[in-house]
Amino acid sequence: MSNKSTDYSAVTEFMLKRRSQLAATLVEPGPSQEDLAVLLRIATRVPDHRKQCPWRFVVYQGDARRDVGVNLARIAEEKEGPLGVNRQQMEEGRFLRAPLVIGVLASYRPESKVPKLEQTLSTGAACMNLLIGANSLGFGAQWITEWYTYDADAARMLGADGHEQFAGFIYIGSSSVTPKERDRPDIEAITTHWSA
Repeated sequence: MSNKSTDYSAVTEFMLKRRSQLAATLVEPGPSQEDLAVLLRIATRVPDHRKQCPWRFVVYQGDARRDVGVNLARIAEEKEGPLGVNRQQMEEGRFLRAPLVIGVLASYRPESKVPKLEQTLSTGAACMNLLIGANSLGFGAQWITEWYTYDADAARMLGADGHEQFAGFIYIGSSSVTPKERDRPDIEAITTHWSA
């Protein structure tokens, strides 16, 4: 790459413009099975100290997304009492907001010498790679954490084992709108240059 600050590669330009898109604006068509296979391969190309693979994925597609919503509404009702009509519809529609949803689980290796924080960071990197991968294939995507990410009963229903915790859910589909740019941090305000 040239030393000129304006001579960016296509990857650099892509990363400078990358942004998430609201799940509610994602529509069919979603990724094909071939696209999904590529996305999952991309998701695993992350830093992973000692090759622990401290993450795993749960894919929700088709009618399974509706079944998830019915179960989320049931769990919410068991914990909170009868749900109003709007809340019932919201819970039932949670996984219908995009054609494809991928749950990313932190699947910790407690016996490992790798600190739990490093395993967590690797899991977060897998989430980020899914977002970048979806965008690189021409899809919109959003990383969502809502109540069911942190609720033990919901997590079990969604596929987590006892020692696992969801890092969130990546919603992926075709963009129905062009996402607006949002304010970004002032880089100078959050950066220091260390010296002795």
